Amino acid sequence: MELFDTFIQIFGSGIRLGVPLILACLAGLWSERSGVVDIGLEGKMLTGAFAGAAFATLTGSAWIGLLAGVAATVVASLIHGYASIDQRANQIVSGTAINMVADGMTALIGNAIWSQGGRTPELPAAAQFGVINWPFAKEVGAVPIIGPIYQRLISGHDLITYVAFLLVPFTYWALYSTRFGLRLRAVGENPAAVDTAGISVRGLRYGAVMICGVLVGLAGVYLVLSQEAYFQPHMSAGRGFIALAALVFAKWRPWPALATCLLFGFLDAVAIRLQGVELPVIGPVPVQAIEALPYILTVVLLAGFIGKAIPPRASGIPYVKER
Repeated sequence: MELFDTFIQIFGSGIRLGVPLILACLAGLWSERSGVVDIGLEGKMLTGAFAGAAFATLTGSAWIGLLAGVAATVVASLIHGYASIDQRANQIVSGTAINMVADGMTALIGNAIWSQGGRTPELPAAAQFGVINWPFAKEVGAVPIIGPIYQRLISGHDLITYVAFLLVPFTYWALYSTRFGLRLRAVGENPAAVDTAGISVRGLRYGAVMICGVLVGLAGVYLVLSQEAYFQPHMSAGRGFIALAALVFAKWRPWPALATCLLFGFLDAVAIRLQGVELPVIGPVPVQAIEALPYILTVVLLAGFIGKAIPPRASGIPYVKER
């Protein structure tokens, strides 16, 4: 039973750590399915986190922080969309520029306002998204096996966590069961055919880029309004790049993306659990090894288990309308 309780604790922690990965991975999926490569997820996540924390700090409202964070990332996505779609710039360079600018500007502006090295003041409980306890969670929690699963895995998470999980089936339905999703996937495969049918390639790609901005904005807001209660420089800690790796691992499909992000979140939780543990022969596990473990395992999984991943055929290729 003690082993089961440990598993529940680790898996619950893995869910919380996996939420920003799920949102960022879905964001990249929408963008890349339309043919727009977005490696700027890391920078956008930082932008959303900073804007969310800043406005929540100034107004004391988590909802205003949420709207501000999402709005900031949508603007960043539109900048990337303008460079990639209208100006036909190199999409990798544009995404890299967003990462670099966001990394520096969030720290600079935060330090200019609060003079705490880029860190924002800690948010009060009223300016955060609290946990939602499901009906009878405490009573059911006493039931063996089922109780801890219901009380600590299903119940007890914040609003953004539940939204993240609901967005997975919604994304699957929207991409595979709606006219918009069919057209969006077609744009990522053969934009010339879509254009010939009289459908705007530019409009569809901008729509996907804006959806990407909303989702990655939620990922950034989650970091500051649900997980940490403040913003600090570089707090995304490579999650945007891990989300991109998860997207490739999942081969640009929503349900495998969810499973992959939960796996990475679980591995991260295991790494945290190992801190301070003494292993035979090795002794105490070095902190540096613990911090590097999720990234090492990401590389191992991508290199050894993914197989052949084929992106959308028009991914990263600017569309030039034939006259």
